[in-house]
Amino acid sequence: MKTSLNLRAASTSPAATTPRSRSLLAACLTHALHDGYTDGLYAFLPVWQAQFGLSYAALAMVRALYYGTMGGLQIPADRVLRNWSPRATLILSTLLASAGLLLMALPLGFAGLCVGLVVAGIGSSIQHPRGSMLVTDTYGADSRRPLGIYNFSGDLGKAVLPAVVALLLPLLAWRPVLALMAVLGVALVIALLALAPNTRAARHAPAQARAGRGRSGFGILTTIGALDTATRMGYLLFLPFLIHARGGDSPTVGLALALLFLGGAFGKFTFSWLGERVGVTRCVALAETVTALLIIGTLFTPLIPTLILLPLLGIVLNGTSSVLYGTVPELSDGDTGRAFAVFYTSVIGSGGVAPILYGAIADHSSQTVGLLATAATAAAVVPLVLVLSRFIQQPSREGE
Repeated sequence: MKTSLNLRAASTSPAATTPRSRSLLAACLTHALHDGYTDGLYAFLPVWQAQFGLSYAALAMVRALYYGTMGGLQIPADRVLRNWSPRATLILSTLLASAGLLLMALPLGFAGLCVGLVVAGIGSSIQHPRGSMLVTDTYGADSRRPLGIYNFSGDLGKAVLPAVVALLLPLLAWRPVLALMAVLGVALVIALLALAPNTRAARHAPAQARAGRGRSGFGILTTIGALDTATRMGYLLFLPFLIHARGGDSPTVGLALALLFLGGAFGKFTFSWLGERVGVTRCVALAETVTALLIIGTLFTPLIPTLILLPLLGIVLNGTSSVLYGTVPELSDGDTGRAFAVFYTSVIGSGGVAPILYGAIADHSSQTVGLLATAATAAAVVPLVLVLSRFIQQPSREGE
């Protein structure tokens, strides 16, 4: 106990605070840029469709080159690079992603676009497990809240960079816009040289992981993460059609998405703190229950009340991911890097497959049934969370 208290005291001393903050800033900036790259590519899809004469199915396959590469290489990237320093891995990931964008920006035709998407996806596949591992290594047993901040930083990138791209595309050709995005990556590489540590931090495996009880709990946690992501992506699939059915036009759809994402960003930032206070079980169970109820509620409300509900729905729809990410180190069974890679593979894969499944349900029934299926998915998380509670620590009230 004394050793644990000494470690905690040392980790919060002024001398330790600055390096820890710099490491967190390095991870957050990298996460923000790479997530901004990921969502920023959506803005180019109509341009590429017109430029290369692509069908919607072909356009989806082009998008999958990046998304599938990023999701499928999480585990191999962790295995190959786990002995590299955080500085080296984050710089490599950003250089590869930027190089992919530059390839896409060169006049190499459709083949160049496809190769660039694959290269950029390889770079982003490195960032997620290695950035999360940097935060966990740096903060040890106190990593839950920093991981929530790291998770939130990705949403900032998703909000800012796609908006900038959307503003630039009417003013510039699409290739110069991609080149400017790549320049941002080069700027981040320069910043990482000063911020990211060149040596790996000492690891502090949670007691439960060392006791060997994490493996079963981690499987449940990964399933919960996949279902949570499926709910979010499924609802996003139907939301534009829901708004149109209420009489909203295209700008109203944009407003609805902005309200949902705004609530989601706030939820990610606050839920990491809430999880520490009330515990993972109560926090996630409550959020998923409210998510299911609000999804059902938006089926029966007119346009304006629906828009009012969307920020509240965004809070619970996105906020739980911070709590789930923060629980990965506790259930990693000692190999936290691989655990993050597996977890990210699961949630990214779920995000890709779930809209297809929900869309098939709606095609064979109705949009309402498809939305009810997303609500049922959120509700299905609750019993799993109750099972998960046997494997995780409850929040300590010591010192309060």
